[in-house]
Amino acid sequence: MERAPLTRALGDFASRLSFAALPPRAVDVVRLGFTDCIAAMLAGIDEPVSRLIREELDTRGLSGEARLTLGAERASARDAALANAVAAHALDYDDVALAGHPSVVLVPAIFAEAEALAADGSAAVTAYVAGYETWAALIGRDPDPYHQKGWHPTATLGAIAAAAAIANLRRLDPEKSMMAIAISASMAAGVVANFGTMTKPFQAGRAAQAGIIAARLAAAGMTASRDALEHPTGVLAALSPRGRVDLVTPGEALGQQWRIVETGLNVKQYPMCYSAHRALDGILELKRQHRLTAEEVKKIVVTTGETQAAMLRNHRPRTGLEAKFSMEFAMAAALVAGRAGLNELTDRFVCRREVKAAMEKVEIATTDSKAEDDPTFARFDRVAVTLTDGRMVVSPELRFARGHWSLPLHADELWAKFRDCAASRFEESGTRLIFEQLQSLERQANLREIGAS
Repeated sequence: MERAPLTRALGDFASRLSFAALPPRAVDVVRLGFTDCIAAMLAGIDEPVSRLIREELDTRGLSGEARLTLGAERASARDAALANAVAAHALDYDDVALAGHPSVVLVPAIFAEAEALAADGSAAVTAYVAGYETWAALIGRDPDPYHQKGWHPTATLGAIAAAAAIANLRRLDPEKSMMAIAISASMAAGVVANFGTMTKPFQAGRAAQAGIIAARLAAAGMTASRDALEHPTGVLAALSPRGRVDLVTPGEALGQQWRIVETGLNVKQYPMCYSAHRALDGILELKRQHRLTAEEVKKIVVTTGETQAAMLRNHRPRTGLEAKFSMEFAMAAALVAGRAGLNELTDRFVCRREVKAAMEKVEIATTDSKAEDDPTFARFDRVAVTLTDGRMVVSPELRFARGHWSLPLHADELWAKFRDCAASRFEESGTRLIFEQLQSLERQANLREIGAS
């Protein structure tokens, strides 16, 4: 069968999408994405990888196109996108959807380029939707989960989505938007093997940066293949070692069926890989209900999906970074501390004797069932705890984590997370102003004014 002209269709969509065409619910989702991503960025400012990236930027200083983490320092838009995305992903506290982290790529890229262009909030919202829908149009074409193949979707498809977003923001014509997407296909890279290290947030940062570079080069006249996505030697085939990716189905539904409305965003309550969140909710509820202590627990069996287990690859973590990708640590933190927050994701806590002892009690069982809304996840997780006296307590079927789009955080919970993340950077009055500006993003006249003193 003839291949669908995906590169051209996505370029046309990115070029033509306007704010007036967006459903109101899409605007709500984008506000949430910007708010949560900026919160995670502010929380991650002082992480070692964030400092390292900022210190290595050639353009770092008090002049430049865009701000670094809403501070006084500035850089070129592409470098600000890199640094800000790294900070936003450093703690793995940013939102999740489409088998990856859309906001951590799209928001830093759009925010930086919007500052360079003095663009308004409605333009930023439209660009985000262009990027999200582009990502959504690609992620479902391969039945084989990207993570199991070794690919990090945030870094691979994220680069293409960011190029579409920036093409829309810069109002490139269909031809140049197509070229931006095609250029970004050669910049899509990132592997799961680097999860639990500084390179994971760097992969997200490079995707955000790639979107700006690709769109600017296309605007300047750089060319690429018109079928860079769908060609048998294009990026989608290259990312699909089994060759099962769908290169035939056309993209006519773009702008008619809105995936951003259907699947939204999932906001994290814990600064860990999202694959552990359902089980974390389960063990914390069991601890609360039964007043469990680490000493009286003999064994914990967590049943979860195969892809989730593959992402949670660190079974005996030694650092806070490694612990972000460890189901054993998640269960141990819940038992020992009664939570799994920023204070627990530290090298010191991970290496505590009682935490290591609790991790030894955790077993992982996998299931090949798939959730209908996201095949990266099992249909549900379950936590079963055996006590030293022989009793067993079991969680219900854990289908959605708290903060999932179907179980959204309340407004006060979102504000509480934002306030906590920004506490080291701004006084509460300033934090509240930024929060309110982001919560009315589409009405902002100029993104340069958000968080400006």
